[in-house]
Amino acid sequence: MNRLKEKYFKEVVPALKREFKLKHDLAVPRITKIVLNLGIKDGAGDKGVAKKVTDMLSQIAGQKAVTTLARKAEAAFKIRLNDPIGAMATLRAERMYEFLDKLLSLVLPRVRDFSGVSKTSFDGRGNYSLGFREQIVFHEVDYDTIDSVRGLQLTIVTNAGDDKKALRLLELLGMPWQK
Repeated sequence: MNRLKEKYFKEVVPALKREFKLKHDLAVPRITKIVLNLGIKDGAGDKGVAKKVTDMLSQIAGQKAVTTLARKAEAAFKIRLNDPIGAMATLRAERMYEFLDKLLSLVLPRVRDFSGVSKTSFDGRGNYSLGFREQIVFHEVDYDTIDSVRGLQLTIVTNAGDDKKALRLLELLGMPWQK
């Protein structure tokens, strides 16, 4: 079992049950999935760039990423219908816990001038979004092989229902919050 998953079941679940006065283990908030998204600004519509971005996101996520396509044509952005505009990967179960453990222990400390993540990035339903300006903070990405630095967004989806419970869940799992 993953180290973070074990911590969740042995420490976090009992603490959240006590704190929120929950009677059953299934009522305790948990993380359901993590969604990684990498957009293509320069070279949108270019299948070669899309393949590179999808392969890079696959390395970061540890599973095959999917190329996202434009749903409609947009002349202002020079995008046609079904042009590749990014890549995404959805992590669940064991891979989700492995990625979150890697994020908390390896990636966030590598971010330049890191002083914690913001507590204001919740969406009102208990989901937390986090963005990176450069994908090179992940150790899977080889700096020599990238053609341009791109931003990466990730969303941690919980079943908490509100931000207070989700904040406490992530806090107990070890998320470094800004002071």
